[in-house]
Amino acid sequence: MLLYEKIESIEIWNQWSSLVSYAVFGLGLGILAYYYIRLFLSKGSKSKYDFRNLHEIKLLFNASVFLISGIAVYLTTLSAEPTVVWFIVSLFVAIMMSILAISVIHNLLNFYYPTFLEKRLQQLRYKPRISPKSGKPMKLLSEEEEDVHLDEGMQAEENIFSIDYDVWVDEETGYTQIEKYAGHLHAIECSECNYQTLKVVKEELLESPTENEPGQLLKYQNCTYCGHKVKKAFKVAPLRKISESSDEVTVVVS
Repeated sequence: MLLYEKIESIEIWNQWSSLVSYAVFGLGLGILAYYYIRLFLSKGSKSKYDFRNLHEIKLLFNASVFLISGIAVYLTTLSAEPTVVWFIVSLFVAIMMSILAISVIHNLLNFYYPTFLEKRLQQLRYKPRISPKSGKPMKLLSEEEEDVHLDEGMQAEENIFSIDYDVWVDEETGYTQIEKYAGHLHAIECSECNYQTLKVVKEELLESPTENEPGQLLKYQNCTYCGHKVKKAFKVAPLRKISESSDEVTVVVS
């Protein structure tokens, strides 16, 4: 009687799991559909560049998780004879295979896919822009030519490689289009001039960490454009946790 009840419970599991697997798999397809529709509706190469750069890997990974999970749940319902042993084995195999598949997808998207994505992004970035004034392709100015179209703050951002600007010009009408891209070196936005030109110029250890107590590190930041200076204190993890990341605790603006 007990065995029959277990088998009956497994049959109920199979019925509900089939519905759950369809829903989870459908959610994965929905994420993929959202990605392609959103990309299709993005107007202009710059808009497509920003969307793919910010969201593509994350959306593809999330879609993969739901698709794989949906398949894994469905696999547990394929028993011709719903025995307890089969249920346990199929559930274990489905979980292990889904974890393995998700790990593989995660590594591919984070370590191999970015190279492919970067090529596609470069194609979008340097694809000729069409002038809304004349309807003709615009000219991408060189680094030397574009400075006349950038203000001093923009040039300062480019000089420290925190931001890179592309300037497209319609030579027939003079229409100019300036596009902003992330640079190679990280800089923080200055609260005074609002340009990303605030960089660390000096670090001072105020309190050394011990095995049980955290230390304190003071970072001096200068804006290379307006000269604004900022001091930030960071907590340094105890020596036994030295591999953990620091946490910002206070901000002092001079």
